[in-house]
This record gives sequence, C-alpha cells and structure tokens, in this order.
Amino acid sequence: MNAEGAAATGIEGNVRVSPTHGGPVKMGEPDSAPLANATCLVETAAGTIKTFTTDEKGHFKVELPPGRYGIRVEKVGIKGRGCGLADIEVTSSGFKQVDLHCDTGMR
Repeated sequence: MNAEGAAATGIEGNVRVSPTHGGPVKMGEPDSAPLANATCLVETAAGTIKTFTTDEKGHFKVELPPGRYGIRVEKVGIKGRGCGLADIEVTSSGFKQVDLHCDTGMR
C-alpha cells in the first residue's frame, strides 16, 4: 500500500544474458545467466524518469504509477541493438511481470 492507501504498482522481473559462452550449447548446460548489478533506465515519451539496479540474481522491482513505460539496460558487454523492452503497460492492479533477455554477442 502506498501513502494514499492504494496498492503499489510498477514493474518487476529479471534480466538475463545469453549466450554465456561461445560455441554450441551442450545438453544440460545453461545458455543464459542473470545480469547482476545492471543499471536500468525507465523511460517514457518524455525521457528517462527513473533508474534502478538489478540485484545479484538479475531481479528488479520498481514502483511506478499506472502508465506506459520502456526499460533499457545500460551494461557494458551487451552487443547489438542493446537490451530493453518498449510499451510496458502498468495498470492499477499491481506489478507487471517482465523478463528481459539480452544478447552478449558471443557466437
């Protein structure tokens, strides 16, 4: 509950990276890992409104009022077009679960 007595709302989830090593993945071998201590930006059409950091397991939970947001990960070592999600809708029904999968660029 927040100060006004309403349930808290926002975005909660995990950030993972893959592949975690070059070459083919062997049966039973993990091909992704949590992205620990990553700085992430919450954005709207107006720009960045909040930053947060994932925990040691790549998990995050950030309170936000209902609305539309994007998340972008700012972490050295992520190749390509970056890592993030656009058009995440937070409603008054609680926390929106999102999972981000980032490409390390290893092949």
